[in-house]
Amino acid sequence: MIKVCLADNHPVTHFGVKSYFKDHDQISIVANVGNFSMVRDILQTKEIDILILDLELEGLSSIFEIKSILKNFPKTKIVIFSDLAEQMYAPNAIKAGVSGYVHKTEKLETLGHSIIKVQEGKIIINETVRKNMALIAKQSKSERLYRKLSNREIEVLRYLSDGKKNNEISKILNLNEKTISTYKLRLLTKLNVTNLVDLVNKAKTLEII
Repeated sequence: MIKVCLADNHPVTHFGVKSYFKDHDQISIVANVGNFSMVRDILQTKEIDILILDLELEGLSSIFEIKSILKNFPKTKIVIFSDLAEQMYAPNAIKAGVSGYVHKTEKLETLGHSIIKVQEGKIIINETVRKNMALIAKQSKSERLYRKLSNREIEVLRYLSDGKKNNEISKILNLNEKTISTYKLRLLTKLNVTNLVDLVNKAKTLEII
């Protein structure tokens, strides 16, 4: 039996997932948590094969925290279950070490198939995303830099789009405020805009956020 922990903000998601897998012959939901601080506690006390994780989980401020979980609990694999744009977030999640990315618009049946395949050692992502990742891998370093934002840049962009100021973002990500300003400048350059409003609008148009 594959032991699964679901980490999600929304009670409706917990209820739906738990109900769907209640009588599953291969998957058992053995833990449910509603914020990131509880994830480590669960992994320390229970044997978890697959962690189903929402990128917008309360307390999860950086994808680097996901890397830390994978490093400290190598026997646990992570599947992202989120409604954030798969095209942009899946490549960075896979790069961070997660084993799968399932968008919340997919049926729970798809989530179940993904859990089983990930337990078998496979990487689960949308075929379009997979092709784009392969294409990016073939490009020169300069082309990749222009076409693909880094994990940190995406994180900073998300907080900027939420209306947070540089000093607020620096506290959330535990980075120097000047560093945040540098990331902001890089984002303006990469997305070829000159101000914050245009930056956020373009990011939304490109489905980055």
